[in-house]
Order: sequence, then structure tokens, then C-alpha cells
Amino acid sequence: MTSNSPRPVRHEATPADPVLYPDLAAAGSLAVALALTAAEQGLDLDTVLSDDSDPLRTAGVTSTAPDREPCWILIGSESRWFNINGLRQGVQLLSGSTSDLEELARAAAGWRNGARLREIEKAAPFIKVSELAEAHERGPAEAVTVQWRLLLEDLRQEADRLDLARQTLALAETASAEPKLRRLYPFTSHWSLHFTTCTGFPYSWDVPFVDPLSGGRYRVCGPSRGTVIGEADTAEHAIALVIGGLPTDCGPAVAGTANDLRHQRLG
Repeated sequence: MTSNSPRPVRHEATPADPVLYPDLAAAGSLAVALALTAAEQGLDLDTVLSDDSDPLRTAGVTSTAPDREPCWILIGSESRWFNINGLRQGVQLLSGSTSDLEELARAAAGWRNGARLREIEKAAPFIKVSELAEAHERGPAEAVTVQWRLLLEDLRQEADRLDLARQTLALAETASAEPKLRRLYPFTSHWSLHFTTCTGFPYSWDVPFVDPLSGGRYRVCGPSRGTVIGEADTAEHAIALVIGGLPTDCGPAVAGTANDLRHQRLG
């Protein structure tokens, strides 16, 4: 049978601009250029990965450290820069941009060899390690503690100008005083206050959350968004409804993602 459907168009990978990236043009790809630059500095990146969707402009480096995903590097199209990102258990720990391929190679080598974030930053100063990333590196308990503080600080800055921020701040301050919630990882989405039992994204949806409503009221939902537990006139009442809807043996939050938790339960 003859099909009238058009065949998919094959797009050839676009090489890097030789004016901006003469080193990549000479090597033939970012992966090859990165490996050569690392070798010139006495660094071993082992196998540099290529992204099949854009092999000439993207590269990745695997890590020997447990739970670290490969760090991936993308290049700029209008100006020379290399952007690097590294995830561990659903959390972005490594990020930064540089125009220096040698500096990039040192950052990638640090990630590969399991160096601490501050060690990578020292070897490649374009890497900026956030307080939260460093807390995640120390473990889930530290990440939860720092996330609570940063969340409250951000909400307090917004509360002076936005009514919804004031309501969410009241929720967060009330929740932070509750031991059962203080050990969970908090986050906001469109001013809703959420709690997750894992510290990496995608987050878990096994804990009720709270939406601020007009007039200073609140709606408690969950765990799924379509399930309404009830409405409350005060932040205290809303948080009490959340606590009443907590699953058995909830928390403390653990490192990893909702997918990791699902696999553990199935396993």
C-alpha cells in the first residue's frame, strides 16, 4: 500500500560558527574540541557524549560520583559562550557560562571526578555555587532547612506589594512552626504553598497544598489538584487541614525525585 503521508524531513546538524568558534570548527564538533582541550591540560574526561539532536553544538560528560547525571554543555549562537549544567537527583547543582574552553574543560573534569562544588568553582571561577546547591550537596536535611529560610525570605520581600504574597507568607510562617511540615521540602507555584517528600524535581504529590483565595481566605486541596479538602478563613486553619491530610509516616524529605520514590515503592 502506498502512503500519501509526507516523509519526515531530515535536518543536518549545524556546525558552530567558525568566526565565533574556530577551535570547534577545527575539531569538527564540541565534544572533540572539549576532549582535546582537556587532554592538553592533563585532564581525562573519558568519553565525551554527543547529543544526537545537535552533535556539533552540544556535548556531555559523565560523572563517576554516585547519582550525578552527565553535565551538558550548549554553545551560544550570537556570541561565544559555553553554558554548562549538571544535575544530581533532580537538583541542578552545577551551572555557569564562559567563553573560555579551557576553563570549561576544568569544570567538566571536576564534575566527572566527583569534586565538591566549591572545588569546581575554585578551578573554574565562572561556576557560581548557590547556597541552596551547596545545601543539597550536604544532604536532604540541610536542603530542607535552607529552602525553608530562603522561601520565607523571598515571600517577605514580596509581601509589601502583593496581597497574595502576604497570604502565602502567613501560610509559610504558620507551616514552618509545625514539626511535621518543617521536615518536608516547601515550594510555591502561582502563590500556592506546596510540600514534597523529596528534594528533587519532579516533586512528589502526596501531601495536601494550599491555594490563597480572594478576601484573605484559603482552599486546601490534594494530594491531587482536583481534590478539595476544604476552605479556611485563616492560615492557621488551612495548615491544620494540611496536617490532618498528611499520609501515614510522612517525611522527613529524602534526596531524589518523585520517580525515585515510585521506583522504591514498587521495588
